[in-house]
Amino acid sequence: MAKSIFWFSFLIIVYVYAGYPFLLMGWRKLRRRPVQKRYFEPPVSIVIAMHNESAYVHAKIENCLDLDYPPDKLQVIVSLDAPTDGTDELVRQYAWRGVEIACSAVRRGKAAALNSGVAMARGDIVLFGDARQRFERGVIRELAANFADSSVGVVSGELLILDREGRESAYWRYEKALRAMESDIHSLPGATGAICAIRRSMFTPLSPNTVLDDVVIPMRIVLAGKRSIYDPSARAFDVASETVQQEFERKRRTLAGNYQLLVELPELMEPWRNPIFVQFVSHKLGRLVVPYCLVALLISNCFLPDGFYRLTLVGQLLWYSAAWAGALMAKRGAVKTVGPAQEA
Repeated sequence: MAKSIFWFSFLIIVYVYAGYPFLLMGWRKLRRRPVQKRYFEPPVSIVIAMHNESAYVHAKIENCLDLDYPPDKLQVIVSLDAPTDGTDELVRQYAWRGVEIACSAVRRGKAAALNSGVAMARGDIVLFGDARQRFERGVIRELAANFADSSVGVVSGELLILDREGRESAYWRYEKALRAMESDIHSLPGATGAICAIRRSMFTPLSPNTVLDDVVIPMRIVLAGKRSIYDPSARAFDVASETVQQEFERKRRTLAGNYQLLVELPELMEPWRNPIFVQFVSHKLGRLVVPYCLVALLISNCFLPDGFYRLTLVGQLLWYSAAWAGALMAKRGAVKTVGPAQEA
């Protein structure tokens, strides 16, 4: 029994992080679906939800107003979620430049703020952005061009997450490679909330307690029959998490949101309704299962102490010891960032 649990857990871990990418490589060669991209200038609304973001207000709004797009076709909406640090006063300074404001006096959460922002949107395309990240100047033109293809309902741009030396983590490059292959086959099982555009007509108001709006919104659109694609020519820029604790909190939010997603959209688990069932199970659910498999791998290995299994047990113990030592160093401030600051 212990041997069966060991190998079952091992194979799931290997499939999620290595087997699935190889599956995508072969699948893309057989069934690549290029997007028929054509440049045009539809009306676009940018919606940014903010709570206490006073440190980023000026840079973000100036960035949006400086984008390479006709001003008469661009609407900038900031949806304020009961800020307490003066964010609202800073945003109102831009009202004379056409920035529109939705303001709630009661804290309702990001999902409700997005609902309020989209309710004010007039553009055919809605571009969601976060307060911290900076858009490249041509981002709207690149994103909008994908909507010339009638099969496209969501476009996720590329988020470049750089450390202080201007480098990206290997994990984030790996993650973006997966997204590119999933997009070429059909759709991403999610999007990057910092740079995600949708057809406004396909937006459905979010539940107030929604955690992963950047997964719920695109997956609803995919279930409705449109594609959610990735376009690396539309870029935004961010910095990596400053501490291991910030990265841990981000991961915890992502995992909790994925569990919530299964409750909110149970049809995602129905292959006959979800056109990207394999991608969703492999990419999203696989990440939820892996921690349990790691625990099962270690416990089952303890009951297999002979020969090869003795080596695997020693290897696991050394691995977790190194992780524990790294956590202690991070707690003492000796280690900074370890991963991306955002993920869908």
